[in-house]
Amino acid sequence: MRRRALGPSRQDQYERLLPQYSLAVEGPPIDLAAVFGDPDGPGLPARYVLDIGFGYGDALIELAKERPEEMVVGVEVHTPGVAHVLDAIETHGLQNVRVVEGDVTEFVHRLGAQALHEVRVWFPDPWLKRRQHRRRLLSATFLDTLAGLLGEGGVVHVATDIADYARHAQELCDAHPLLSGQRVPRPDWRPLTSYERRARQAGRDAVDLVYRRC
Repeated sequence: MRRRALGPSRQDQYERLLPQYSLAVEGPPIDLAAVFGDPDGPGLPARYVLDIGFGYGDALIELAKERPEEMVVGVEVHTPGVAHVLDAIETHGLQNVRVVEGDVTEFVHRLGAQALHEVRVWFPDPWLKRRQHRRRLLSATFLDTLAGLLGEGGVVHVATDIADYARHAQELCDAHPLLSGQRVPRPDWRPLTSYERRARQAGRDAVDLVYRRC
């Protein structure tokens, strides 16, 4: 985790809400249906989404408000981002969001096979220097784990503004025997975050990759 000091009131709120709306990184297998219960609305089948590295959480929060049928588990290592999402859960009554503060590569082992409908990996740390590439989140091994968590037709959605990372991710996804997909135009529904705005100002457009489990 990458902790940074919170203000006194935010720290108090974080400590109060974390036990209620967080899932531990380690522990026994999780039944997501039991964690979330029924969607907030009649006739809406639940969709389970893993949002990896949500940053400050703006995109997660916006979509959670728009899509009450999506049960989102957001994983992030930065405490301020986790605290911001916890605040939104309380402020907006987002009963369809849970947070995990820690390493997603450890947490995923708590999820069952084919438990998810979608995995979002939006703007992961690109670790730009060649000697750092081994630290990148997406690897053949981790992608294999994610594919195993998806039910048939489930989606892996990667977005990045770093061309080299996009090539890296596309090569991994193209080579995976359970995934089929390609680069797609930027979806209108994907929220434009402050990070992506800064990337655009720097002349970097996002690449979106969408692959489905066969």
